[in-house]
Amino acid sequence: MRVITGCARGRRLEALEGEDVRPTTDRIKEAVFSIIQFETEGRTFLDLFAGSGQMGIEALSRGAKEACFVDCSKKSVEIVKRNLKTTHLEEKAKVLLMDFRSFLSMSRQRFDIVFADPPYKTGILQEAMELIPEVMNETGIIITENPLDEEILSNYGDFVLDRQYRYGKIKICTFRHKDFAR
Repeated sequence: MRVITGCARGRRLEALEGEDVRPTTDRIKEAVFSIIQFETEGRTFLDLFAGSGQMGIEALSRGAKEACFVDCSKKSVEIVKRNLKTTHLEEKAKVLLMDFRSFLSMSRQRFDIVFADPPYKTGILQEAMELIPEVMNETGIIITENPLDEEILSNYGDFVLDRQYRYGKIKICTFRHKDFAR
């Protein structure tokens, strides 16, 4: 796993080992950043369910102003911190060992881009999507990664399904504020 482009291009990133871990593939990561290629620079990015932190690190490498990494696993948070150090991006990052519910209900910060890729088929994505609009800037974009056969609604709060992309058995969905959806 490497940073694809930007100031940390080519740097190797660590990932957790084990059956419970499912890092976003490079193909999906490239697709996500292709979707938001002109929306990353100078923006605030939330890597919810951060895992290795690769999505937030890619955003920082591509010019995001800052990134917040949230995960409830101590091991994941340690890896995110090591990956940030490896890429020299730790000054623009905030890493929190925290449950997504607590973070989303307590956060005063607003985000331009949120990437949510929780464990599949647990209901966590749907629960998180009910809360995410509360931390979004109106002009922001919510990006989800989930399996094709996992149901997701077409709107959450004022954010509506804007686009859906299929990559094998995975789908990427983008949600925008109803006033800014395409």
